[in-house]
Amino acid sequence: MTPVDSILARLLALHPKRIDLSLDRMWRVLERLGHPERRVPPVMHVAGTNGKGSTIAFLRAMLEAAGRNVHVYTSPNLVRVNERFRLGGPGGGVLVSDTELFDALTECERANGDAPITLFEIETAAALVLFARHPADMLLLEVGLGGRLDATNVIERPLASIVTPVSMDHIEFLGDTIEKIAFEKAGIFRRDVPAVIAPQASTAVEVLERQAAKVRAPLHVAGQHWHANVENGRLVYQDEQGLFDLPPPRLFGRHQFDNAGTAIAALRAAGIRIPIQAVEQGLTRAEWPARLQRLTAGKLVALAPAGAELWLDGGHNADGGRAVAAALGDLEERVSRPLVLIVGMLANKDRDGFLRNFTGLVRRVFAVPIRQDKGAPASDIAAAAQAAGMPADAVPGIEEALRAIGRLGFEPPPRILITGSLYLAGEVLAANGTELA
Repeated sequence: MTPVDSILARLLALHPKRIDLSLDRMWRVLERLGHPERRVPPVMHVAGTNGKGSTIAFLRAMLEAAGRNVHVYTSPNLVRVNERFRLGGPGGGVLVSDTELFDALTECERANGDAPITLFEIETAAALVLFARHPADMLLLEVGLGGRLDATNVIERPLASIVTPVSMDHIEFLGDTIEKIAFEKAGIFRRDVPAVIAPQASTAVEVLERQAAKVRAPLHVAGQHWHANVENGRLVYQDEQGLFDLPPPRLFGRHQFDNAGTAIAALRAAGIRIPIQAVEQGLTRAEWPARLQRLTAGKLVALAPAGAELWLDGGHNADGGRAVAAALGDLEERVSRPLVLIVGMLANKDRDGFLRNFTGLVRRVFAVPIRQDKGAPASDIAAAAQAAGMPADAVPGIEEALRAIGRLGFEPPPRILITGSLYLAGEVLAANGTELA
């Protein structure tokens, strides 16, 4: 184990639960640290169920194209915990080094002592220490879970509060209806701070608008105050200040036009003016691993059938599956190939709702286990796929699935999507030898 691994293992033992939503422990440790949250650069705070990371990727790419230095805090990591802490600097900044992350975690451990605190809370405190220590123009801060009681919700006055699409996920913590979950997400809204709302189900919009009105947060709602549409393959963005005909986002899928539009709306709502050329460059440069990512080289790619396409996406809930299935439908219209899914999911996810999106698109499903104590058995995933009308088999792992796909002899070579969990995506990237920087 590395020193960072060792301290994370020690910190994990401080609380009996991985998730325990509360701000009390955060306020306690931040006070002992001298309130680093008050010394970080201006913040864009992003909550939501789906699309948070992609929206942040667009924000970062646009701001960096305009010459701004941008810190970024996201979760979860895919391969290394360092991925979650990006320190802004020339050329796009860098992931925090092991040495500096260890030092920040050690400082937070000393401040906390043996008091109960969740690992995410102390990691967030370490992030705030790091971001307060390094000057930058902006901090893009992603909510971990929910919003109202999330460890990141300690910023008194962000530049903007953004809520990406809200859907059913983490119902054991956030509630079992869209309305309850939207209420939790709206907890990041602040008085006189623009509330930017991405395209949403109407039930979510109603809750978000009501909560924004309660705290007197100015509203910037998709479909009302701003619009992001696809016209002739391009992104057309419009609000009361003007209309822009922009190139399509680099990140693939119709949903990425919405995420890109949300990023543009947030910058404009916050009064951040950057050249239109920076917006265009940001759209075409944005990167976000495991979001319909095409893998073109590596160990796993070599195991796939010759000429096959290998794609990776961390979608894991019903709405995420719907977006991915729609994108695959677009790909099929462009270049037709047999579609095969390799799916691994956590046991607490709605595998039936996720998999139903792919009915009629998929020729075969291979279910695999995830190396997590809360992973669903591959046999259960295969049964859910079969119930949704798709031929499915359970196999021991990704490599076995790829070899089995090769034996099917599809012509033309298949389009293979590995999906169902960000934890699975991390395993895939590590096994494939894909570098994340």
